[in-house]
Amino acid sequence: MRAWQVERRKRTRHLIELGGLVVKAGIVGLTRDDRVMIYGALIWIAEKLNGDRRETASALWAAKGKEAFSVERATHVLSLSQQTAQHRE
Repeated sequence: MRAWQVERRKRTRHLIELGGLVVKAGIVGLTRDDRVMIYGALIWIAEKLNGDRRETASALWAAKGKEAFSVERATHVLSLSQQTAQHRE
């Protein structure tokens, strides 16, 4: 495979993962898949990150994301252990 193909696949995977975060956060459903609204919200986020309150916004959003990933991970582990217990019965 050529180098440009490898890079293109990496970029495509990255974009798919970012899109997955938009879906996982519930934004697609909450906006009824309104691309204009989603884009506007992302622009608003970028403006916040370019503003004088960048550190506050970054810390708040990072903490919220970390908590959400932790809850998701714990829920997944609990679900797996329940499935294992059901198979043993």
